[in-house]
Amino acid sequence: MMLSDAMEDYLKAIYRLQSETGTPVSTSAIAEEVEKTAPTVTSMVQNLAERGLVEREKYKGVELTPEGETVALEVVRHHRLLEAYLTEQLDYSWVDVHEEADTLEHHISEEFEQRVAEMLGDPDVDPHGDPIPGADLRPLDGDETTPLSDHDAGDRVVVSRVRDRDEAELAYLDDAGIRPGTVVDVVNVAPFGMVTVRIDGDEQSLPEAVARTIRVRPARADRTPTEGVSDA
Repeated sequence: MMLSDAMEDYLKAIYRLQSETGTPVSTSAIAEEVEKTAPTVTSMVQNLAERGLVEREKYKGVELTPEGETVALEVVRHHRLLEAYLTEQLDYSWVDVHEEADTLEHHISEEFEQRVAEMLGDPDVDPHGDPIPGADLRPLDGDETTPLSDHDAGDRVVVSRVRDRDEAELAYLDDAGIRPGTVVDVVNVAPFGMVTVRIDGDEQSLPEAVARTIRVRPARADRTPTEGVSDA
């Protein structure tokens, strides 16, 4: 099935939204995700439905069909492998790779994808900690992480992944030393929206909106900060 870049972008966007909020996905949420008007989204969703890639229920929303999910997973696999390749082999900063991968993800062959995966040792996650679908394109397991903003003072957590679409935010996190694998101690959660954390003895204050985008998992009691970083 030949699909345009735009169609693949929509399927990827719906997949992301389903992963974050469940199904069905509203057309307004899709419009915000792809930065298009509601009429444009409605037209594209109808096109995808006619191709059997989404199911649409009026007034409720949209859900990927198994065929649509497979296409979305392939695009996601391309994107995240490319991000890993750009950072590890071409010395790109993790701040800059998202847009490059967005452009390239539609145009690589399956042979190129396979060679990239083999060169990188078939990685499980991309530089931002997002899981990379396997070559079999099976649906990914459910997310067991939680937002950093949900934790209380005294909690020790390990960063699992961070949002990859805001370059300024990524640069801010990079300066703060927050990357997948970083061990973080929650020092204080202020009522006015700041979350103070300690990383390797240094304290950083994060806006609640940023802390909400950082996904974490509990740290083992016997894990040191050095062990946390090496475990990324």
